[in-house]
Amino acid sequence: MNKSDHHAVGDDRFCQNLNCPFFPCHQGADPQTFNCKHCYCPLYFIYWDNCGGNFTMLENGIKDCSGCLVPHACGGHEYVVGKLMEYFEQVRGQKGTRQTGEKETVSGDGQG
Repeated sequence: MNKSDHHAVGDDRFCQNLNCPFFPCHQGADPQTFNCKHCYCPLYFIYWDNCGGNFTMLENGIKDCSGCLVPHACGGHEYVVGKLMEYFEQVRGQKGTRQTGEKETVSGDGQG
């Protein structure tokens, strides 16, 4: 994917912030194809240990994604959206059940 691949009006899968002082923010990235669409990866917290990217866990417990180009590479947007859809399906499967397995009822007063 490069800039010319997604210049169609309404196609927001690719963007670059050339004014960003950190562009491109990952060492070794190709500036011609680097996609800034997911500047802060939405998978950072959702898929802490199973995001599919190249990350390391620092001793202080922080996830270091500086070596990851997955969301910034060709197909990265589609990958991120696919992972988010997987996560939302899991959440939907859990919604409405308590730990006992009973259906949760929601009253109109918001008190659940």
